[in-house]
Amino acid sequence: MMMNMYLVSFIMFVVGNMIFVSKHKHLLIVLLSLEFIVLGIFFLMQIYLMMIDFNMYMLMIFLVFSVCEGALGLSILVSMIRTHGNDYFQSFNLI
Repeated sequence: MMMNMYLVSFIMFVVGNMIFVSKHKHLLIVLLSLEFIVLGIFFLMQIYLMMIDFNMYMLMIFLVFSVCEGALGLSILVSMIRTHGNDYFQSFNLI
């Protein structure tokens, strides 16, 4: 049972990384794949901490940082859409 949960969390992490690498042209898809990776890491940490009978305070800190990362990503997405009209990285000029 525990091995199946590890496998599901690892597959979530790998699929999130594959989406992150393959769909790098849209900022929204990149942000969603990053949140999917964070969710997979959260599940892995939860399973590991439950297995060693450790307290879950580290998970709360991890969730706080992941929420801050998500809010920062959404604010960047909103500002990019307001200035450029879309979320394509090709239309974003860095010069």
